[in-house]
Amino acid sequence: MKVWNWEGFFSYFVNGYLLTGALVTLALAAATLAIGFVLGMVLVLFRLSGNPVLSGYARFHVWLFRGTPLLVQLIIIYTGLPQLGLARFSVIESALIGLALNEAAYLSEILRGGILSVHQGQRDAAYSLGLNRSKTFLLIVMPQALRVSIPALGNSVNGLLKTTSIASVISMEELLRRGQILMQQRFEVLEVFTCIAILYLCMTTLWEMVQRRIEAHFAKGYAAKAPEDDSPELARDAR
Repeated sequence: MKVWNWEGFFSYFVNGYLLTGALVTLALAAATLAIGFVLGMVLVLFRLSGNPVLSGYARFHVWLFRGTPLLVQLIIIYTGLPQLGLARFSVIESALIGLALNEAAYLSEILRGGILSVHQGQRDAAYSLGLNRSKTFLLIVMPQALRVSIPALGNSVNGLLKTTSIASVISMEELLRRGQILMQQRFEVLEVFTCIAILYLCMTTLWEMVQRRIEAHFAKGYAAKAPEDDSPELARDAR
């Protein structure tokens, strides 16, 4: 029976090969988030445009990518498209395309919910002040929509950091894939998996701290100001 190797376990935390995989995970998540956010905004604009063709495409995209497993999407993009003679992408391109298209479907719904939460009266007030639709959307609607959407967007980023591990099925050498390669070389499955889990936990914990600061920043000016206990109004009410 194999005994837990403490020395090997701690050595993985300073293993350059594994830590490089963690950096690849962070880079992949950041690139996916940037592209997915842009695509998500495009889908939202399509969905709210009133154009049946654009709106129909946005609905179809969300339906397709939210309704099918990401694992299947990556395999189709990486191996299926070349077999059909449509396109051939590298591992990195396939991972980025698949993750971004999938993430865009979820982000678009989060952003759409935030935009729809802004009361129509805000738009009417902006129009009455002479702002056109574009400026109203950028200056009035989006800041309020983002404030509402920040918690959900932050949770999406947290999930994305872990979801990137699915790219390992197409040999993307991110954290999980490099851990699997180390396991095959050293036969220390539990030690490597535990180290990988802790590294993912560190990344998500750091993001959670950043998310809290972002939420606090956007919440400024919106939090209700608590009245002072010794104010004259409260004193009169107490009588």
